[in-house]
Amino acid sequence: MSTTIRTSALLAAALTTTALSTPPIPYDPDLQWFKGNLHTHTFWSDGNDFPDMIAEWYRDHDYNFLALSDHNILSQGQKWMKIEDIDRRSGGDAFGKYLDRFGESWVETRGSRDDSTLEVRLKPLDEYRTLVEDRGQFLMIQGEEITGSFQRRPIHINSTNLGVLIPPQAGDTAEEVIRNVLQAVEAHAEESGREILTHLNHPNFGWGVTAEDFAAVLEERFFEVFNGHTSVRNDGDANHASTEKMWDIINTIRIAELNAPPMFGIATDDSHSYHGHSDVSVPGRGWVMVQARHLSPESIIRAMKAGDFYASTGVSLDAIQFDTDEGSLAIHIATEEGVEYTTQFIGTMQGVDLTSEPVLDAEGNEIIATRRYSDDVGRVLSEVKGTPAIYNFTGDELYVRAIITSTAPTDKPFAENRFKRAWVQPHMPAAADD
Repeated sequence: MSTTIRTSALLAAALTTTALSTPPIPYDPDLQWFKGNLHTHTFWSDGNDFPDMIAEWYRDHDYNFLALSDHNILSQGQKWMKIEDIDRRSGGDAFGKYLDRFGESWVETRGSRDDSTLEVRLKPLDEYRTLVEDRGQFLMIQGEEITGSFQRRPIHINSTNLGVLIPPQAGDTAEEVIRNVLQAVEAHAEESGREILTHLNHPNFGWGVTAEDFAAVLEERFFEVFNGHTSVRNDGDANHASTEKMWDIINTIRIAELNAPPMFGIATDDSHSYHGHSDVSVPGRGWVMVQARHLSPESIIRAMKAGDFYASTGVSLDAIQFDTDEGSLAIHIATEEGVEYTTQFIGTMQGVDLTSEPVLDAEGNEIIATRRYSDDVGRVLSEVKGTPAIYNFTGDELYVRAIITSTAPTDKPFAENRFKRAWVQPHMPAAADD
């Protein structure tokens, strides 16, 4: 009996020590920047590593939140995968690394390599999050890449903080397909009481979505202005607008013609590859920095819906100050020694000509749904070197956004992402906001 009492006492003391070693939750904490990625793939769909391994990579590389967004599936329930398929997809690296990292007590297998029946169980989010989450430091969020199409044009929409699987939706136009997906997500959000964020993925992938396809879908407030996959054509081409130009077309149409709030731009990895065999879609290329008080799905999503975030491939910002009384937008850059910074303030002025012309191919045929607009739609209004970078509104702007480009190379460069950048969300003059 005395042994039992002593053991219980020791356990209680250990638990008390552990609890006291964790800093208490502050009362009404200050705003802080949280770094996160909202577009990530695992073995649950077409990624080439285990979700718990991927989550640990992001946590160990100073991310604060991560949404796993596999195609048309949630990481829920039972899912087993053949080791042969794991070896094939990962070049033979993934299973050994997984076993070495977490051990036989965690890694569940069945069958045998001898007769090619060996399988490993993929852990669901609710199970492995206990290994990787850290209160106030790192958070996992359930996501899904709702993967559909219209006339073979890919239409992929990420949904973050889902509680149930949302299947792809049909429609008679690309615009209708997008709207139907968003309405299905919104119905789930209302029924469940969840705070959910949707964003349109890589619109130029397969030339799937044009600015005109979703400018009028006012239910959508977010899209990927930058995606780290090397095949999604962020920069467009001679016949297709870049994602940045699309951003300006959409916001000009929304504000000037539809009296609607602007679209926000995010950056993501769209990571699939984690073993160094390919640089097509690797982690660490694009993320969002969200200013919030709490590291919770609700706080992060509400802050993003309010526009309190920026997108980045490496440039960090100390503060973004929008002064409605002074009519100014000030961007304070967290500078690196020996690095130069150029900020371009980009926007569209009132009264812009929004007529557009179809884009024709070499044979004179119209390229599907692609239009060419005036250069005054999304032009550079001002360029500033150094920090702070300040833009003073004249009152004639429909909106102003900013892109900061540094002379420092990105950590994982490719043709469309050689130098570190950051994108600041569009701001409207005070009169327009009112």
